[in-house]
Amino acid sequence: NAEYGQHFYKRIKLRRMSVTRLIYILLTLLPSLLSSSHTNNWAVIVDASRYWFNYRHVANALSIYYSVKRLGIPDSHIILMLSDDMACNPRNPTSAQIFNNRDRHVQIYPDDVEVDYRDSEVTVENFFRVLTDRLPEGTPRSKRLMSDEHSNILVYLTGHGGDGFLKFQDTEEMNAMELADVFQQMHEKKRYNELLFMIDTCQAGSMVLPIKSPNIIGVGSSTVGQDSLSHHGDQEIGVYVIDRWTYYTLDFLEQVRPNSQAKLNELFRVYSTADIRSTPQYSNLKLFQSRPINKILITDFFGSVRQTVLYNEGPVEPAPVGGASEPRNGDTATILKKIWVNIYELLTVWREL
Repeated sequence: NAEYGQHFYKRIKLRRMSVTRLIYILLTLLPSLLSSSHTNNWAVIVDASRYWFNYRHVANALSIYYSVKRLGIPDSHIILMLSDDMACNPRNPTSAQIFNNRDRHVQIYPDDVEVDYRDSEVTVENFFRVLTDRLPEGTPRSKRLMSDEHSNILVYLTGHGGDGFLKFQDTEEMNAMELADVFQQMHEKKRYNELLFMIDTCQAGSMVLPIKSPNIIGVGSSTVGQDSLSHHGDQEIGVYVIDRWTYYTLDFLEQVRPNSQAKLNELFRVYSTADIRSTPQYSNLKLFQSRPINKILITDFFGSVRQTVLYNEGPVEPAPVGGASEPRNGDTATILKKIWVNIYELLTVWREL
């Protein structure tokens, strides 16, 4: 009886070891399953200011637009909202052109620019409707954010702001809590996989801190109580042409190529208080559960991934074009297959005990 009891105990111990191994494998593979690669990229870029003296805000927005297009996001996946037409302003000495540097080495308002919302169309209501896809019936696809649960979205805002608000058109304000609620609606409606929210305005941190939705990284150019300053002006144009925070963001992005392995934390390190003359404010990064920021490629938000299909052979994994993530663990189907193979092996061992 003692010998039988000892043999029975060994069998129970082996079964417990098998269960432990199963749990370990599942926990090891689960993060890979949950952080599976995104399949598409979108950008929503908004200049909320009008009037000639706010030239720099249009240049800020167009600088980000120029960068994401260069890194692979097509116009069909960019929603560009400009509150004023600086290119055609009669005070513009470089008619039909906009520059973000006094040297004018880059023209950021090309002939093929596609402005989706302009002038009076740029309102808080339209911005919220774009994010939540609650637009009137018949709205053209070019004006809609056709994102889904596999989309990585960059949302960039620039303009004049204060503690808890951003001004639109100098006539209305967007409240920080309203914006946080819209992001929560996007999460509930599965309109994004991961979202990077960037805002260049005075007291930008007040627009970032209320965000509590998961898998959103928010970064503002200044903390509560601080101004967001301009970088430099153009004497001939007669106004400032870019803000400091966006200037250093663009300076970093100009070094990034579609196949770059630069990470998001490297961009954040560029935001030196001495250079931008304000203190950047970040959202609660603990709410970003997908992966640490030192594993997120810049091109995961500023670039694009596209699905490649081989006829007669079926779809293949998304080929990285600009928005390549670092080497992935495989798509969801592959991960599930690995999990089930391990489960089958463990069940086989269990049966033989």
